[in-house]
Amino acid sequence: MNKNVFKTNEGVKISFTGTVEKQNIIKMVENCKTGSCECMTDETKKKINNMEVSGKDGEVNLNLSGDVSKEEIEAALARSKVLNK
Repeated sequence: MNKNVFKTNEGVKISFTGTVEKQNIIKMVENCKTGSCECMTDETKKKINNMEVSGKDGEVNLNLSGDVSKEEIEAALARSKVLNK
């Protein structure tokens, strides 16, 4: 799986390509929203206003709206238990 993180006007966009299932990204977002993950610090979570998953298996995008940095999100992705099984 390839992960590319881009800074956008609204926040940060993550593009997942290769062997990625949309359902796994949705699960990761749900875990984050319910607080059942430890990949992001509470400070980073507070900065995010919205998380939106789009695309299909093999080509999934995750748009994060808020005042978050590309580096914060890259660090969170590196700690994600869903992505790094």
